[in-house]
Amino acid sequence: MNLQVNVLRDNEGYLVNPEDWDEEVARELAAEEGIELDERYWPILRFMRSYWEENRVAPDVRHVVDFLVGTGNFDKKSAKQHLFELFPYGYVKQACKLAGMQRPRAWSTG
Repeated sequence: MNLQVNVLRDNEGYLVNPEDWDEEVARELAAEEGIELDERYWPILRFMRSYWEENRVAPDVRHVVDFLVGTGNFDKKSAKQHLFELFPYGYVKQACKLAGMQRPRAWSTG
């Protein structure tokens, strides 16, 4: 599937320029992954984008777990389970891609 919006991606499908991301890009990337974005996904993706805009790096999964715990709806274990349910092929493979991050080099995903 080719994105309807014109953004440059690497050979694994990650955005080359995270600045090219918007919610339509996210929807199209999600469709490629077989995911339909709903209200469960947007707080996570928006947090990831906010973190990236402030730090210019993709947030480690620990930051996303802490964000979910901070919403008051999760403890650490249930936050990790929630992420795995939403992104069954992994945080880096799906969440980072859908949030418009560049392919992370190497860091903790747990």
